[in-house]
Amino acid sequence: MIQIIPAIDLIEGKCVRLTQGDFNQRSEYGDPLEMALQFEDHGIKRLHLVDLDGAREQRVVNQRVVEQIASRTRLVIDAGGGLRSDEDLRIIFESGAHMVTGGSIAVNDPELFMGWMERYGPGRIILGADFKEGRIAVSGWAEKTSLDLLEFIGEYLRRGVEKAICTDIERDGMLEGPSLEIYKRIRKEHGSLHLIASGGISGMKDIEMLDESAIHGVIVGKAIYEKRISLKTIENYILKNG
Repeated sequence: MIQIIPAIDLIEGKCVRLTQGDFNQRSEYGDPLEMALQFEDHGIKRLHLVDLDGAREQRVVNQRVVEQIASRTRLVIDAGGGLRSDEDLRIIFESGAHMVTGGSIAVNDPELFMGWMERYGPGRIILGADFKEGRIAVSGWAEKTSLDLLEFIGEYLRRGVEKAICTDIERDGMLEGPSLEIYKRIRKEHGSLHLIASGGISGMKDIEMLDESAIHGVIVGKAIYEKRISLKTIENYILKNG
């Protein structure tokens, strides 16, 4: 069964959602800890936490929120945003994150990223493969590179990566459905990859389609906050398929 992973994006300690990664198109949804507690109450086990301030400042900023959620819930936290150094990684793991997602660092400093892989293991280091028009994007999605998405993933698979979160920036926050065909292609070409899809989820139908396509996980953000998918519906889905 596909794992449903709610997202909490952080700006100034608040839970927000952006549209297509644009900081000028921002909606606020209150206290991150309250949201995390609600997720846990409905049977959710995993949380994707993104430090958007960190992504802009290229350092960890919102670690106190990670500490709060880690100390008050049993959610398995995967954290990203602003991870640029060994010190950033130390801070975020000591704050209670179980895993980290590295996107920009995997592009800009592959040896440092692989050093993390060797130190912490592929179970705790997730490749962030954010893309736009089939090309990898970095720096909080502000910069599109010339790197091909599938080639980028393939290279890191050969180097020992086991998990990747792939976000279609153009669909993120748009509630128009995920890039199903791209995810199917990734699964076909890189069958050993533990693939987590992100971007565009508009309702349970999208999640069910991803599940039918053998995608391992899906990150859901705005669809939850805008009540396109209720937490009770997610809870029932987990109970039915778990």
